[in-house]
Amino acid sequence: MNDFVGMEELLQDFLTEAGDMLSDVDSKLMELEKNPSDSGLLNEIFRGFHTIKGGAGFLNAAELVTLCHLTENLFDKLRNRELTLNAELMDVIFAATAEVRKMFGALQQSLQPTPAPAEVIGALKDALSGKAVAAISKSKAQPAAPAPAVTAPVPSAAPAPAGADNVDWDALYNVLTGADIVTQVGAKRDETQIAAAVNEEESTKKAFGRRSTDVPGATVGRRAGDVPTTEAKETTIRVDTERLDQVLNLSGEIGLTKNRLTHLRSDILQGHNDADTLRELDQSVSQLDMLVVNLQNAVMKTRMQPIGRLFKKYPRLARDLARSLGKDVELVLIGEETEMDKTMIEDLNDPLVHLVRNAVDHGVETPEDRLAAGKPEKSIVELSARQEGDHILITITDDGKGMRPEVIRNKAVEKGLITAEMANTLDEARCLELILLPGFSTKDEISSVSGRGVGMDVVKTNIQKLNGTVSIQSEAGKGSTFSISLPLTLAILPVLVLRLADQSFAVPLSMVREILPVTQQELQKVSGKATMVVRGEVLPVLPLAQLIGWGSNENSEVGVLMQFGSNSFILTADGFVGHEDVVIKSLDTFRPKGVAGVTMSSEGDIVLILDIKELLSDVRGGH
Repeated sequence: MNDFVGMEELLQDFLTEAGDMLSDVDSKLMELEKNPSDSGLLNEIFRGFHTIKGGAGFLNAAELVTLCHLTENLFDKLRNRELTLNAELMDVIFAATAEVRKMFGALQQSLQPTPAPAEVIGALKDALSGKAVAAISKSKAQPAAPAPAVTAPVPSAAPAPAGADNVDWDALYNVLTGADIVTQVGAKRDETQIAAAVNEEESTKKAFGRRSTDVPGATVGRRAGDVPTTEAKETTIRVDTERLDQVLNLSGEIGLTKNRLTHLRSDILQGHNDADTLRELDQSVSQLDMLVVNLQNAVMKTRMQPIGRLFKKYPRLARDLARSLGKDVELVLIGEETEMDKTMIEDLNDPLVHLVRNAVDHGVETPEDRLAAGKPEKSIVELSARQEGDHILITITDDGKGMRPEVIRNKAVEKGLITAEMANTLDEARCLELILLPGFSTKDEISSVSGRGVGMDVVKTNIQKLNGTVSIQSEAGKGSTFSISLPLTLAILPVLVLRLADQSFAVPLSMVREILPVTQQELQKVSGKATMVVRGEVLPVLPLAQLIGWGSNENSEVGVLMQFGSNSFILTADGFVGHEDVVIKSLDTFRPKGVAGVTMSSEGDIVLILDIKELLSDVRGGH
């Protein structure tokens, strides 16, 4: 039953503001634990609970009011020095904030929150009356870590190719154009249908609510193949008004330029083809091009958010997990001001939860083991972010016991994940990457938290969905570092457009090293496979036609030297069109293997954006 009919806008405003306030309270509680007598922190936390209580009272959320009132009174006594803060009392306070967050979840569904557990309410009342606080159960003291989203199968709009190995391009074309019959290759294509399919926009909600700084969350950055999850995502982005003003100003200038072009078109149609008119036309087109690029960049900035809004969730997670394991761990945050696409920030949550939990559980030692190893009792886990060119680098570093490549290699063989022969060919870096395989774990027993390796395949899979990579470094006795490299955004992708017969294909420009002419004289056969020597390096040659199931094309004239990670190869095609920055149109209901999405060329033709990693997974047997 909806308990807030007619109050939806007010409720959403409260949840947005109170949610930010509660996150800020959690951060300040972490600081307070280090400085329990800091009067400034005590006052700020008191005001936070007081403000949340006031909003809850206005919404008649009685149970939330009760909980906040007790916690507010507790902090009133703490700031007046009537109570002393200790570890047990901090556990009670953290349990209370966890319950407040659960109540926000009920309100999000327009339902009245249920009462907080009697154990939490009783502990708060005991503390207020001066009684000793008993240790609260771990299930109440620890916030539940966000679980990996449960995915549902995507309905197929057309039958998938047999074995999903080759791409059924005719079926794909039918889905894109809405055609009911399979067209023959080379048949006349209805450009109007193609344009409508590629440029079809999702329906949008109202742009502005009571606060003009909230704008709808865009879905352009969602990769092809992504499916709905059971976890609802936030649909608004808080944007600085200066950025919106910039978008508005650029839109106005584009409108003026459009009017000028319309006037010039009229002049030209009337026969005014003199040099001055054509020069003005060139200037106006150049100005429009510049304005569109600037508008594109400005719109992208409205989607950018500081990653610190995500990072600040994890110190609390690390603290509570460490206490349950009898460890002393501090999570240090660096680069919280680094900005990236909000939709990507949301998708980063699950991988980072896995990495932080594994660092605390398995990466760092107990205080006793650290002292025996000559280390400080307190472990340091560092979560950092920084921008490097057009990518974001996120690292999770611990100062724990590290990982031994030979132990990982032997465990992978023991579990049957790789053969002994394959294991002998792996260097140390590749051995460490084995922990990213599904089913790998160095622990013989599975705990409620899991050990290094359990769920790490989920980390790799989720990061790859974001066009990112994961790398690992570790030194026995010193610690481990997991590095995640991600593009700034998935909404716009720089690509190299290749031509195969009369069809255009795009590959990510980040994978392209150089373009090479290919002649039959330069190709050599090694173990029956085509190779080519480039500056002394022997590289495999893979025809694009063969990768997509069109059969082998040995007359390709252009080769593209591709590289991702430590893999390099030459992709051959009939020719290349050039470099473009494209907006990806995802294929939600029909996604052939190896196709990341589609876009439209400047000539109005459909361009298929290839997922090179997925295409190569068949060639390399998934390794």
